[in-house]
Amino acid sequence: MKRFNLEVSVGVFLVLGFLCFAWLAVKLGDVRLFGDRSYQVSARFGSISGLKPGAAVEIAGVKVGRVNRIVLDQEYYEAVVELAIDRGVRLTEDSIASIRTAGIIGDRYINISPGGSPEYIEPGGRIHETESAINLEELLSRYIFESK
Repeated sequence: MKRFNLEVSVGVFLVLGFLCFAWLAVKLGDVRLFGDRSYQVSARFGSISGLKPGAAVEIAGVKVGRVNRIVLDQEYYEAVVELAIDRGVRLTEDSIASIRTAGIIGDRYINISPGGSPEYIEPGGRIHETESAINLEELLSRYIFESK
């Protein structure tokens, strides 16, 4: 009887350990198991220097989505960024999407500044006002070589 209790308790401990490991893997991997609670919006940028799929989309410092996909428009040579925005967040038609850097050498993310329009962007719609990424190397070289 003692051996049976030991085996059962070890088995329960292992099952709980595997469940905790699976939950941690899902949370850290940002995997959505039960459907996606977001809608798609796109934005066009002249330069996205350093922005990667999976990057955060923020409004006022609060994460409201993520970058799904980045493709190049072959006709206009612009980067088309597809964003997954949380369903509870509604973006106005005159919102501005800007590419920012977290800290001096941090990751790139998209900051959305909401506008005042009464109209909202529908799922599958587009943010028309965008600000491209600032290339720090270009700014430094311009400052250094043009200041003589």
